[in-house]
Parts: sequence; structure tokens; C-alpha cells
Amino acid sequence: MADEQEIRQLELLCKQLYESQDTAIRADAEKALVVFQDGPDALTKCQVLLDRGDSCYAQLLAATTLTKLVSRSAQGLSLQQRVDIRNYVLNYLATRPKLPNFVVQALVTLFARITKLGWFDTHKEDFVFRNVVSDISKFLQGSVEHCMIGVQLLSQLTCEMNQISEVEANRSLTKHRKIASSFRDTQLFEIFRLSCTLLGTAIENCKNLNFNDESQHGLMTQLLRLAQNCLTFDFIGTSTDESSDDLCTVQIPTSWRPAFLDFTTLKLFFDLYHSLPNTLSSLALSCLVQIASVRRSLFSNTERAKFLTHLVNGVKHILQNPQGLSDSANYHEFCRLLARLKSNYQLGELVMVDNYPEAIQLIAKFTVQSLQMWQFAPNSVHYLLSLWQRMVASVPYVKATEPHLLETYTPEVTNAYITSRLESVAVVVQENLEDPLEDLGMVQQQLEQLSVIGRCEYQKTCTLLVQLFDQAARNYQELMAIPRSSGVVSPTQHVEITVQEGRLTWLVYIIGSAIGGRVSFNSNEEHDTMDGELVCRVLQLMNLTDSRLAQGGCEKLELAMLSFFEQFRKIYVGDQVQKNSKVYRRLSEVLGLNDEATVLSVFIRKIITNLKYWGRSEQIISKTLQLLNDLSVGYSCVRKLVKLEEVQFMLNNHTSEHFPFLGNSVVVTEMRCRSMFYTSLGRLLMVDLGEDEDRFHTFMLPLTASFENIGSMLTSADGPMFTQEDAKKALIGLARDLRGLAFSFNTKTSYMMLFDWIYPSYTPVLLRAIELWYHDPQVTTPVLKLFAELVQNRSQRLHFDVSSPNGILLFREASKIICSYGSRILNVEVPKDQTYPLKLKGISICFSMLKAALCGSYVNFGVFRLYGDETLDNALNTFVKLLLSIPQSDLLDYPKLSQTYYVLLECLAQDHMSFLSTLGPQVFLYILSSISEGLTALGGQLNHYTDTMVCTGCCATLDHIVTYLFKQLTQKVYPGKKQRVGMAPNSDMFLKVLEMHPEILQQILSTVLNVIMFEDCRNQWSMSRPLLGLILLNEEYFNQMRENIIRSQPPDKQAAMAQWFENLMDGIERNLLTKNRDKFTQNLSLFRRDINDSLKGPNVNTSSASDMMTS
Repeated sequence: MADEQEIRQLELLCKQLYESQDTAIRADAEKALVVFQDGPDALTKCQVLLDRGDSCYAQLLAATTLTKLVSRSAQGLSLQQRVDIRNYVLNYLATRPKLPNFVVQALVTLFARITKLGWFDTHKEDFVFRNVVSDISKFLQGSVEHCMIGVQLLSQLTCEMNQISEVEANRSLTKHRKIASSFRDTQLFEIFRLSCTLLGTAIENCKNLNFNDESQHGLMTQLLRLAQNCLTFDFIGTSTDESSDDLCTVQIPTSWRPAFLDFTTLKLFFDLYHSLPNTLSSLALSCLVQIASVRRSLFSNTERAKFLTHLVNGVKHILQNPQGLSDSANYHEFCRLLARLKSNYQLGELVMVDNYPEAIQLIAKFTVQSLQMWQFAPNSVHYLLSLWQRMVASVPYVKATEPHLLETYTPEVTNAYITSRLESVAVVVQENLEDPLEDLGMVQQQLEQLSVIGRCEYQKTCTLLVQLFDQAARNYQELMAIPRSSGVVSPTQHVEITVQEGRLTWLVYIIGSAIGGRVSFNSNEEHDTMDGELVCRVLQLMNLTDSRLAQGGCEKLELAMLSFFEQFRKIYVGDQVQKNSKVYRRLSEVLGLNDEATVLSVFIRKIITNLKYWGRSEQIISKTLQLLNDLSVGYSCVRKLVKLEEVQFMLNNHTSEHFPFLGNSVVVTEMRCRSMFYTSLGRLLMVDLGEDEDRFHTFMLPLTASFENIGSMLTSADGPMFTQEDAKKALIGLARDLRGLAFSFNTKTSYMMLFDWIYPSYTPVLLRAIELWYHDPQVTTPVLKLFAELVQNRSQRLHFDVSSPNGILLFREASKIICSYGSRILNVEVPKDQTYPLKLKGISICFSMLKAALCGSYVNFGVFRLYGDETLDNALNTFVKLLLSIPQSDLLDYPKLSQTYYVLLECLAQDHMSFLSTLGPQVFLYILSSISEGLTALGGQLNHYTDTMVCTGCCATLDHIVTYLFKQLTQKVYPGKKQRVGMAPNSDMFLKVLEMHPEILQQILSTVLNVIMFEDCRNQWSMSRPLLGLILLNEEYFNQMRENIIRSQPPDKQAAMAQWFENLMDGIERNLLTKNRDKFTQNLSLFRRDINDSLKGPNVNTSSASDMMTS
């Protein structure tokens, strides 16, 4: 029995943890409780704490500790212990129904976790954890409190089955899916029907229920949540991202058809919505959203038509009695329900519904009212617009003879959106509210939807926009004219000007989206003429605002202009556009812009104006440069641009005098956009550059002057006159400029001009900067990235002549930079939370620089050792030192670092194995360990793409290492064979390490085999390549592992498993020749297929095999 005093101490610690105001006391209590949780007798003490029941916090601690113990490892507790814990929890909840909510929740979670993890455990051929519904039904027949606990148990279990815990993500997703699928097939429908029955009973007794009573309200909430959890279950294991829920279909199993065919389920939830108070009805709507999204294939065409009729009638009934929609939660869920009407059904099916005309009229009226109440639930508007967008987009494909009536109602929606946004401006300005235009993400999303909606009856949309725009522009012009006469702007005038600017901003955004909508419709010439009317007005407004920029401008309006230009560029400028478009005819008549070239000159003049006057606004500068970048990419477009005077002006005057954002007064963080500016200029320069070196050097004059200036500053770095900040800023800007140019110079001729310009004159300046400011990432990041770009063999530009030493010279410079930065950064101590920005980011860029240089195929690396040049060895040794300074966990925690490290490692294993084989045991073990981690890379922050990339890279690296080792072990000594001069002697260091630590490759072998047999293996071919080598190097271990796996299967499956292993090695010889490898890969595909087919069978005990291999 646990010591009474010790138990009291635990209860006191819990009280301190949850109630103390003193953070120090709380922290000490937490530390002590963590020690308790990891202690050997935690299990018995938890039971004592629960049995005593003196402290609710101690009960919470006991429940969470038991959940941790159960989750940690199935082998930690015996089957009998886990069954006992489960029964104890049920009994405890049954005898103490009035526990505090948080204790109940903790115990319910423990029950759900233990049930899930033991789902396939059997005792005397009985699945001991599966009699869930019968055990819990006892609760449902008891008091309200008991009933609530019973529903909570089912609800939490459904959630638990659906969730992938971190432990499962790191081990076996296949195992999780197997449990979830079994639960879905054996229990879920019964649980859903039970929830519907209980909800049906509740509705019948609705009159007698008192929803102000906390327990009755709580029971109803839990029941609705249970139904919702059943309907949101991940039926087919797609694990969709929740943010994209509005595109998903609910993949209800076919066995559930009866629940949806008699329409009582649908009617039940509509009735619940109407009967329940607002605090509960939104949950009923949320269930309806899921029911409306049931997969189409569950029904035949006639069944679907009937189901849709009931659904539309239910929606119509809500709209006819809209009282409940004043609640924001109800309103939001109802908007989601409306969106599902179109995402899951076709417009052709909707128009065939009996009451469609009445329903579409009510929906239109509701949408218009919602748009006019722009302050109420702005996040729900997206769903309404999505419904109309999808309906309008479907119009060309409707084959039904019934009218869809969209031409009647869509213009009302368009009109309501546009006018309500304009009316919002005055309210926002006068009442100083949060401006919707501040949330550009939401605005852009709504405008994309409007661009399709507005194209329905486009004539009406354009007429409205022209009328509103002319009125707002006239008012704005009049307001602008007033201050000039009197010289002072009164506060009232200032407010009026702000309101008009806001209205114009909305109109410019909306016009841009209207033009952008042209793509999604088969446009006609009339529409293009209307577009021309709109474009002319925006360009006239631009002329007005640009003429006043010297007195200051409106940032929001400028951003709207840039958004408009981006849409106009996509539709009417570029290689794919018909040049005889009616838009140009209208522009010619009104503004004298006769062809695409003159329109492009308007673009460029606007770009130059923005860069000149808006240096203070990073948003405008970066969006302007993005526009320039987009224009400079098109093949024909860039050739027209170069002929413009404005572009020649930019190419000849790219200095801070003309473009203030290139000056030193700009904040360092805002200098990033300079690379994009110079990438665009580089592309424009290259069009006519050819081999004209004079032209190149003329273009580079400002950069040459800047380099000379920095060089002279750095030579006097120790002197009293040295202004460190100025030198730093100038260097950061210059490095970013050059990186932009280096990126765009992707031909041999242009790259060589840049290389001859920078080397050997200016590379020492960059090296000196790294030596001076190695600890400041604001300097090192741009300089390192510049070098990483210079060594990148983009488009085969680094193709040097046979007699040219440039490849070696370039690598030497890169090596100097890597060694200089690497040797210094190793000694820099940084806070733990700043490790990545201050240290690992620079190391990651060094890795990518080294990888680009080693894989660029422009240097013969054998030459270095032959002539005693240590450049290569220095770079590789620096890599090793940097690598050993990184804690292994960081390699996978920072996705950018893991990408650069693993691709570099693959490159080294492929081409520089002679170097890797000379590394000390510590380094070799680190590398092998990092490969082992990477093979199962489902790390915290990695995405699906990075996972697979890292894992595939690890397989290739492992294959090179294993092949090398196998060759070393099996190579024969041929008579008369001598060691060549200048070649690294073959080192057997690897072999010695493996003799000392054979378990490393054995662990990797079991990991690879485990992934292939039991996991969702996304890159089977890559995994198969190193596996044969691993088996041949560890034959004894492989045989032993095979026996264990076979023995862990049920007796009736053992013979089949043994046969599959036999087939795997059938016809495989003891060598790693390509033919033998290919044969093994084929065998492995069949092996994996057989095992997967077997896993889908009823009851295979994969858990023990999988646990044995991952433990």
C-alpha cells in the first residue's frame, strides 16, 4: 500500500499546481509531479488517489497519468492490467456520477484511449475491448448524469478513433487506419443510430425539457456532439485538412443507406433546429451540413432527387422562419449549409426540385440582406458567395429545361455586394471601426468569387460600376480642387476625402476582379468593350492620383490599382492575348493608347512612379516589383518592353537618386525586394545584351561604384572614421542586388561577364565582410545566398571552356566563404529559441552552396588532391564540423535545414565516398543515425512533400553507403594491381566502426523493412534499393528477424508469411549488380502486396510484429 503521507503530499502538490497564484510554487509542483508520473509505482498510486477521491485535482492527475502510461507503450502494461483499468474507470464513473466536469473528461479520455489501443487485443478469442455499446448502454438507462457520461464516453471514443496521436504518427499510420476502419465497420453505425434514437426521444419530450437546467442542457449538447462526431468521422482515411472542409464530401458507408433513404434522419435534425434554443440549434445545423454533403453515389438518381427535395424544403422552411438566424453561430452554420447545396449537387438537379423558384428567391433575398449587414458575421459571407459563384459557373452546363432564374437574382447579389461595400466606407471612417480592406486576404477571396458572379448579366454589372465610379470620381475631383483655392483642409473635408478614397479603392478592386472574371467565361466582344469602359476610368483616375503624389497619396488606393493592373495584365497583356481585342479599341478612342506597346508604357510609367514616390511603403514597393517581375517573364512581352524609353531609363538610372528604395535610409528588413528588382532588370538587359561588354559595364556602373566605396570603407575598418552601420547597409543592399542579377543571367555569355566583373576584384570584399560580421545574419544571409546563387549551374550556364580554370577558381572562392563563415560561427553562442535565425539558417545556406558546387559538373574534384590543393578538403571538413555542432533533433525540426542537409549528404555519398570513408567513428555514427531518423521522417513541422523528399534522399544515401561497404567486404585482390598516385587510399574505418556497432545497420534494416511491410510507404522503389545490401550485410540478423515476425502471426497465417519471405529472396544472388537489384525490387513489390492484402483481412495480429520492430 502506498504511503499515506506520500499520497497527501501528491494531493497538496496538485492543489498548488492548479490553485497557487505564485508561479514559482506552480513550477516546483509541476516538476515534482512529472517525477511522480515517470516513477515506477505511478500505477498503484493513481488507484489510491482515485479511491480516496478527496481532491478533484488529484483525480485529474491520476486520470491523465494513467492515460500517459497507457499511451506510452502497449508492452508497459499487461493485457489484464489494461482490462482492469478500463473496468475500474467505468465502475468509478458509474458510482460517482457527480464528479467535476474536468475529472469526468479526463476519465472519459482514458477510457477512449485504452479502448482504441487495445482494439485488436484478444483473450480466449474474444476481443476484450470491443463490447463498448453494451457496457455503456447501462449508463444510458440511468439518471441524467449517468446518461450524460454514457454519451460522453461514446462521443470521446468516436473522436479518439478518428484522431492520429503523435505516437501513432511517428509509428504506424496503417495500424491507426486498421483500428479506425474496424471501429467504423463494427460499431459506428450503431452508435449513430443510438444518438438519433435518443435525440428523437428528446424531441418528443421537448415540452417537458427545461433547457435552463444545466444537466439537461449539457446532456442535449453531448448528444448533438455525438451525432456530429459520427458524421464527421474520417470514413476512408483521407485525413483531410480541416481548413478545406468546404470542398469535402462525407464518404458515408453503403451500409448506412437506410438512415438516409427514409428521410427521418434529415427531418429529425431540421426539427431539432426549430425546437431547440439558440445555444443548441447551431449543433443541429452543423449535423445538417454533414448530411447535406453525403457522397452522391450513396443514392440512385431518383433517390437523390427526393433527398434533395427534402433538403431544399428544409432550407426554405428555415428561411421562411428566420428568427433563429439572428444568432451568429446559427447564421454561420446555415451559410455553410447553403454552400453545400451547390458543392454536392448539380444546378441541373437543383432546378428540378418542386419548390426551386420559391427557394432561390428566398436564398437571394437572404444573401442580399446578409451582404447589406456587412458588420454581422463577415466570415460567413464567403459561403454565400461560394454558393452563387458555383451556380453561375454551372450555367453553361445545365441541360434541364426548367429555368434556373439566375439571370433574375444574380444581379441583385452583385448589386448588394458592391453597394454594401461602398456604404461601409463612411461608417468605418466616421465610427473609427476596423476597415475590412485591412484584411486583404479576405477581400481577395471575396473578389475572386465576385469575378464569376458579376459576369452573369455582365451588362448590368458594368452599368452599375460605371455609374458608381463616375459619381465617386467626380466627388473626389471636386474635393481635391477645394484645398488649392483656400490652402487649408478642414477636418470635415479630410473625412470626406478619406471616404471618397475608400469608395474608389473598393471600386478599383471590384473592377479588377470583374476584368479577371473574363477567363472563366466564353467572353464576347460586347463584354470586351465594357471592360474597355472600366479600364479607361481606372487609368484616368490613376492619372489624377499620380499627378498629386508629391503632396502625398492614399496607400490603400495604390494597392487597389496594383491589384487592378495585375488582373489587367493576366487577361489583356502577354503572349496569349488577341491583339485586336475591343478593349484596345476603346483605350485608343478615349486615351490614345493604340496598341499593347503603348499600354505597356503606361504600366512601366506607373511602376517607375511608384518606385519613385512610395519608397516608404514596403507593401506598395514589393507589389510593384512583383508586377515588373511578371511583365519581364513573358517572351514577346519583354521584347516589347525593351523598346520603351521608360525601360531604357530604368536600365540606365537604377540609383537611389531616382528610386529611393535603393538607398541606405531604408530599413534592412525591407531590402529583400531589391533582389526581385534586379532580377527583372537583368532579364530586360539580357534581351539585347549579346556579347556587348561595354553595355554590361555601363549598366554595372552604380554597382561598381558601390563596391569600390564599400571596399575602401572595409580597408579602414579599424580606423576611427569607420561608420559600421553605413557599410553594413550598403553591403546588404549590394549583395541582394547582385543575387537578383546572378539569378537572371542564365546564359553562359551573360554569366561570364558577371563572373569576370566580380572575380577577382570584389570577392575579397565579400570575404572580408563575412570575417567582420559573421555573427550578424542580416549581413551573412544575403552574402551567403549570393554565393549560393553564383555556384548554381542554372540552365548549364557554368559551361567553361576546356582551357579555362574558372570552375576551379569559382569553387575556391566558395570554399573560402564556407570555411571563413563556418570556422567563426562554430564559436558563436546563441539563445536556444534563436538558434535557427542566428546560426542554423547560415549553416543551411552553406550546405546548399556546397551541394550546388559539388553537383554542378563544372569542376573535376580529383584535381585538388592530385596537385595537393586543400580547397576541397577544407570545405568538406568544415561541413563535418558544422554538422557535429547541430543537435540531431534540429535536423528534422527545421524543414529548410533538413532539405539542404539530406540532399548534400546524398551528393557526398554518390561522388565523395572516399572522403566519407575516412571520417572518424563519431561522425560516421552521427551520419548513419541521421539517415535512420530521416527514413521515418514524419517530423513535427515537415510537410508531406518534404517528408517524402527527405526519406527518398536517405534511401539513396544509404544505398551508396551500403554498396560501398559491401564492395569493401567482398572485393578481391587482383595480382599486379598498384595504388594510383593522387588517389585517396581506401579506408576501412567504416568497417571497423560497423564491427564495433553492428546494431546500427541492423536497426536501419528493421526500420526499412517495417516501413515497407506495415506503413503507408510512399516511395517503395527508393526503399527497396538499399534493402538488399542491408540484408546481405546482416544475413544472420535478417533471418532471426524473419523468424520473429513469422512466430508473431496467428498460427493459421504463419505458413503464408514464411512462404512470402521465401519468395522475397527467391532467385536473389549474393551481389549488388543491377540485374540482381531489379529482381529483388520486383520480388519486394509482390511481398508488400501479399502482406497488405493479408492486413486487410479480418484479424491479423500485426500489432505485435510491428511493435517488436519499432520498439
